[in-house]
Amino acid sequence: MTSTDKPIIVKCPTCLRPVSWTPEQEHKPFCCERCKLIDLGEWAMEEKRIPGEALELENDDGEDAFFH
Repeated sequence: MTSTDKPIIVKCPTCLRPVSWTPEQEHKPFCCERCKLIDLGEWAMEEKRIPGEALELENDDGEDAFFH
């Protein structure tokens, strides 16, 4: 990137602050570690989900086939 190129600016998914998309921005697309951890917590508490049908993780004998 040359000095005349402007970095892409995105909004932090958590707080909507502008974030420069540069190699120096360690937490992109988030503005900071705090916003990154807030988002992770929302996924862990299942407040956020990817839409679609749930996957069946059990086989016929009732064991969790995902880890076998």
